[in-house]
Order: sequence, then structure tokens, then C-alpha cells
Amino acid sequence: MTTPRRAQPPSFSSDEFREALGMFATGVTVVTARAANGTLVGLTANSFNSVSLTPPLVLWSLSRAAGSMPALSAGSHYTVNILAANQKALAERFATKNIDRWADVAFTEGLGGAPVLVGAAASFECFNRSRYDEGDHVIFVGEVERCSHDAGASPLLFHGGRFYTEHPL
Repeated sequence: MTTPRRAQPPSFSSDEFREALGMFATGVTVVTARAANGTLVGLTANSFNSVSLTPPLVLWSLSRAAGSMPALSAGSHYTVNILAANQKALAERFATKNIDRWADVAFTEGLGGAPVLVGAAASFECFNRSRYDEGDHVIFVGEVERCSHDAGASPLLFHGGRFYTEHPL
């Protein structure tokens, strides 16, 4: 038996795929950076994952059509901020288009000028190590140069199009 060289066309619609993906509960992050011209960039993303402990690597992905793509692909650093349960409003704000996402947002300046959000459950300050074009997204791999976390924080979770908080079983 020979192994096929290409995947077969999907047997499902884009909506069915999106609904099935919604069954995977994720944390919620806001990825932040500072563009070369000094402009702050930030967006909500739940496509975050660890890659390696040595060296410390994480990944996340961004639509090629995103307005923040030029700043994020060209910049040297970004921060992945894992949101705490009480930061739902920040998740919604950084997912909204055509607003000032940074109005009244508390942050400190991280490596390379990338903002670190105050109150985040954890933050990963990353060197923009590599990018991979796949489908309609770009996968960013960041080498973590500094991280912090609040051991007592409850994370903000996302599942099936809704926000949740954790509940131990």
C-alpha cells in the first residue's frame, strides 16, 4: 500500500469544521507588540500552545488578512498575555475592530517594547523566532525570554463560542 502524497478534499463544510473546533476548550490570550513606528498592537487569540521547554518555545497563529500582520511579522518581540477570568472585557475589546483597543488599558513595557497586560494570569515575552505560512494563517513561534504568572489567578476559558471560568471537578 502506498501512502498518499496529498490530503483528500474535506467531507465537511467550513461551518461544520468551526463547530467541531469549538468543542476544544482553550485559554484566552491577548498578543501584544509595539510596531516600528511606536504604535501599540494587540489582538485576542486562542490559538496558543507550548512547543518546547529547552529552548522555551511557544506558538500562536494569526490570519494572513489581519491588520496587525505587518507589525507582528516584522517586529522583534511580542508578548502573549494569558487572560485571567476577570479580564473578559479585555478579550472582547482586543477582538473588536475599529476601536481604540488601548484606551484605559493598564500595561507595563516589556522586552522590545511589547506591552505586558496588568492582571494577566501569565505572560510570555517572546523573541519573534520564526513564522510558518499554513493555509490562511501564519504560525508564529516565539522564543520566551521572560515569563511570569499569578499562581492564584483563575484563567479565562473559551468553549463553543462562549467564555467560561474554571471549576475543579
